[in-house]
Amino acid sequence: MSPAHSTRGATGPTPTVERVGSYDGPASAASAAPDAPPASAAPDPAVRVRGLRVVRGGREVLPGIDLDVPAGQVTGLLGPSGSGKSTLIRAIVGVQEVAAGAVTVLGEPARSPANRRRVGYVTQSPAVYADLSVRANLDYFATLAGLRGPARADAVERTLAQVDLGSHAGARVASLSGGQASRVSLAAALVADPRVLVLDEPTVGLDPVLRRSLWELFAELAGQGRTLLVSSHVMDEATRCDRLLLLREGRVLAELTPSELLERTGAQDAEGAFLRLIEEDER
Repeated sequence: MSPAHSTRGATGPTPTVERVGSYDGPASAASAAPDAPPASAAPDPAVRVRGLRVVRGGREVLPGIDLDVPAGQVTGLLGPSGSGKSTLIRAIVGVQEVAAGAVTVLGEPARSPANRRRVGYVTQSPAVYADLSVRANLDYFATLAGLRGPARADAVERTLAQVDLGSHAGARVASLSGGQASRVSLAAALVADPRVLVLDEPTVGLDPVLRRSLWELFAELAGQGRTLLVSSHVMDEATRCDRLLLLREGRVLAELTPSELLERTGAQDAEGAFLRLIEEDER
């Protein structure tokens, strides 16, 4: 995914040795200066959406939107309830019927079998088995991902450590707190070591301490080269993202960084900035 960098040297002839007793003037810039290196091409986005239109129950939820999710960053998908965030996420992970448009993930159609192990999906409610232990859940999801033998065992242990659930590995999910259960869902999505992780309202219902802990983990995962798309209706979480996609009524209001959002609107916080964007949109 990283762009290739290349540098060309000087294209002119090798400079001659200065002739004693004569002076021919300074060498021309064309022959003495090396060519400037070409500008690096921007990396391809991890997710590209073009003309995406989704109709559910006879109602147009997404009216033909375009957007990109950059690779190796945490992108926040923010907007009020009913703005189309979950529908967009379902389209990106390939479980939503679409009326028109195209969604590509890591260069492949969203529904491509190639993305089954490369894309992890965390739903709003914990999508794990409450009557099984944490370890048994991860072992099951690792098996679904095609991992076998030592590779599966290693993946389970790695993921338990990654989400800080090693001390709860033998506990039934039903006995865990809400925050711990959320981490089990995250672990189930991580056990196949996906390159893209899509999370639908992962912090809903969690207290501020648990929310902060999850966001720190998201930043750590992005630092390892993963791409994260995290939806939320909690606007103060915007500052924890590298980039923002702001949705309202199925439309993309803005694609920008948190600092660009505040600069563009002149607001003091993300919530105030979003309200100003809505006011601009209604004019």
